[in-house]
Amino acid sequence: MKKIIITTAVCVAAGAVVLPAQNTQSGYFLDSYTYAYQMNPALGNDKNFVAMPALGNLDVALRGNLHLTDILYNVDGKTTTFLNPGVSVSEVMGNLSDVNKIGSDIRINLLGAGFKAWGGYNTVSIGARVNVGARLPKSVFSLLKEGISNRTYDITDLDVDASAYAEIALGHSRDIDDRWRVGGALKVLVGGASLSARMKQADLTLGTDSWTITSDAEIRSNIKGLRYKTKYDDNTGRTYVDGLDGSFDGLNGFGLGFDLGAQFRLNSDWCFSAAVLDLGFISWSDTQLATTDGPQTFDTDKYVFNPDDDAPNSFKNEWERMRDDLGALYELADKGSTGSRTQALNATINLGAEYTLPVYRNLKFGLLNTTRIAGRYTWTDFRLSANVAPCKVFSAGVNLAAGTYGVGFGWIASVHTTGFNMFVGMDHTMGKLAKQGVPLSSNASVNFGINFPF
Repeated sequence: MKKIIITTAVCVAAGAVVLPAQNTQSGYFLDSYTYAYQMNPALGNDKNFVAMPALGNLDVALRGNLHLTDILYNVDGKTTTFLNPGVSVSEVMGNLSDVNKIGSDIRINLLGAGFKAWGGYNTVSIGARVNVGARLPKSVFSLLKEGISNRTYDITDLDVDASAYAEIALGHSRDIDDRWRVGGALKVLVGGASLSARMKQADLTLGTDSWTITSDAEIRSNIKGLRYKTKYDDNTGRTYVDGLDGSFDGLNGFGLGFDLGAQFRLNSDWCFSAAVLDLGFISWSDTQLATTDGPQTFDTDKYVFNPDDDAPNSFKNEWERMRDDLGALYELADKGSTGSRTQALNATINLGAEYTLPVYRNLKFGLLNTTRIAGRYTWTDFRLSANVAPCKVFSAGVNLAAGTYGVGFGWIASVHTTGFNMFVGMDHTMGKLAKQGVPLSSNASVNFGINFPF
C-alpha cells in the first residue's frame, strides 16, 4: 500500500503536466484572439476564419496546489523524494495543503471555422475534451513520512477522476441593439471513456501495540470493450481486480451541453460581459464496478501469538490469519456491469469588465473572473490585464492572476495579417524546470494557435 501511494503521488505531481487546458484566459480581452467565443459565445470575430486542423488552438496547461517541489527535494546535491531522512518532517508538512489537488481540462480543436451569416456570427467546431483531477490528502504524506506512530490517519480524500468525450459545437451570436450582444452554442457530446476511483473511507490508527485499519474503496469505469482483469490470491482466498483486460471498442456515451453568453456596452469606454459554459450532461453506458464490498476492518487486537509451533494460534498460523484480513483492505472485487450512469459536465462561469483608455483607444484594461465548477476540483481566479493593439497586424496583452491556486503572471501576443493569424501565450508563466523539462510548479501553461482569417 505504501508503494502504491508513493507511486501515485509522484505520477500525479510529475506526469500530469502534459495535460492541456481548455482555453487561455489571457486572450479574453485581446483584439484578434480567434477563440474568445469559446469563453463567451457572445464574443464574435470581425472576420471569417478557418482553423488549421489540430493546431488552431493548442493549449498545454496544469492547475493545482501539489507541486513537483513538494515531492522531490535536493539533499547533498542529489535529487531525492520527500521520504529521504535528510528532509525533515516539518519541512515536508509545511509545504503541503490539507488536500492537495491537481486538475486539468483538455480541449483539442480538430476542426473549426467561423463566418458571418443569418444576422450574426456563427461558429462550427469538432474536437475532443478530457477532464482530469486527482486529490491526495496531507495525511497520506504524513503517514509515509512519519511511519508507524501512536496516532490516527484519515486518508478519505484520496481519489482520481477522468473522462474523455468528443464534441460537435454549433454557435451563433448577434447584436440585439447598440448596447447588447448575446450568443449561445449547442454541443452534441459522444462519450469515449470515464473512470472514477475513490477512497470512500480510510481510517488508520497505528500504535506500537495494535493497529486498527478501516477502508472502503471503489472504482467505476466506463470503457467500452474493457473489463477488469482479475487474479486469485491464495493467501486470502479471494479473486480481486488486477488491471484491465480486452480492447477499446469505441464510443460509450451520449450527452448535450450548452454555452450562454452576453455582452453589454455601457458607453464607448466601458463594456461588461458574462457567460456560463458547459451546462449539460453526459450519460455513460456499461459501468464496470470494482469495490471492497463496503467497509473492511483490520484489527491486530484480535490476534494472540503463541510461541508453541503446534498451537492453533502459533506465530505461523496467526500471521497467515492476519495477512488474510489485511489483504481484504485493498483487494477490490469485480462486480461486473451496473448499467448506465449520468454525469454533469464541469461548468465554467466567466465574468468580465473592460475599460478602453480615452486618450489612446488602442489600449484596453480588463478584469476577468473565471470559476470552474467541478465538484471536489472547483477553482476560481481573478485576472487583471492590459491589452494593446498598436498596429493592424499585431496585438498583445499582459495580466496578473490571483485565486485558488495562488498568484501568477500571464501574457499573450498575436500576429494577424491578411489570411494568416498566429498567437502564443501563457496564463501562468513557467518558472524553473526540472532537468527533464518538467515545470517545478503545477501552475504552468503554453498556448499556441494558427488560423486563416478571410
